[in-house]
Amino acid sequence: MKVLKFGGTSVGSVESILSVKKIVEAVKEPVVVVVSALGGITDKLIEISNTCEKDCLYCGIRKSNSSAQRYLLSDKDVIDAALEAYEQKLGSIVLQGGERSDPKYVLWIEHLLKEIKKQTNERLGITLSLGEQSEDTYKRWFDSGAHRYLLRIETSNESLYKKIHPDTPLHSFYQRVKCIELLKACGYQTGSGVMIGLPFQTVSDLADDLLFLQKMDIDMVGMGPYLEHPDTPLYAHHKQLLSLQERLRLSLHMISTLRILIPDVNIAATTALQTIDPLGREKGLMAGANVIMPNITPAQDRKKYNLYQNKPFSEESTEDAIQRLAQSVERCGCSIAFGQWGDPQHFRRP
Repeated sequence: MKVLKFGGTSVGSVESILSVKKIVEAVKEPVVVVVSALGGITDKLIEISNTCEKDCLYCGIRKSNSSAQRYLLSDKDVIDAALEAYEQKLGSIVLQGGERSDPKYVLWIEHLLKEIKKQTNERLGITLSLGEQSEDTYKRWFDSGAHRYLLRIETSNESLYKKIHPDTPLHSFYQRVKCIELLKACGYQTGSGVMIGLPFQTVSDLADDLLFLQKMDIDMVGMGPYLEHPDTPLYAHHKQLLSLQERLRLSLHMISTLRILIPDVNIAATTALQTIDPLGREKGLMAGANVIMPNITPAQDRKKYNLYQNKPFSEESTEDAIQRLAQSVERCGCSIAFGQWGDPQHFRRP
């Protein structure tokens, strides 16, 4: 048996992946193919608020968690962080926050998008991860400058979805799926993802999750291990969970399998991987991820966006963080695509 390993630019495009396919097919003996990270893309993550109207049973910033220290970044904080990313030659940012759909919030996001685009001469790409919204809101934000949107389904199993969310219209599985469809119809490069190692979850559920992402024609994926938070109802089941190392192992296998299933999709090496293992994000890249997101939320608020226990936190400067990240990515056989939006090759423009 022969083992062939490909990574970096050798699997950095659809054309190069097809070339790898020809190489593998030419081998006349049994072969195992190992695919590591594709050409690296970096988005800077700005967590704009931890106020949320949802009450998901697994989330540390759920509406009913009275222990959460709520915050909302100022216009200046958000725009300054975006400009810092631009000055560091990173091609795009992610604006992430708890779910809100009130008119004041919708208008605020619209203003931020237009201002960031204006102050970066339209050169900085913007991804949003702000939950379920109306079709009109999605269109307004798209027209204001957002071009990618991440809305995680968390699990494609409707029965399991209901076990980890309250039984209310605000937490509808079908509405979540509909919103993903609306995002695609609006023209966004559309992302989704799942949690791995949830209570009640089976390996078959995880396999179905991958097929769901393929069926929905998703352009980018953010998935990682489920990490419990003590101030959530789902924490009552924490003794039934797989070990952290097993959740990490499953997450890396999910990344690798998805890379084979959808070769040209963007896959993030998530912070949750790093929570379990200091080199978790790097292991994600080696498993097949090609996106990594350093957190540039202002330090005084970064700790408050506490989705789960033991979330990594650093007070180092953005410049130092990027330099350290670049060195780490290089050790994985990749390089950061500075100055590029990093659009997934899977995305097909209308």
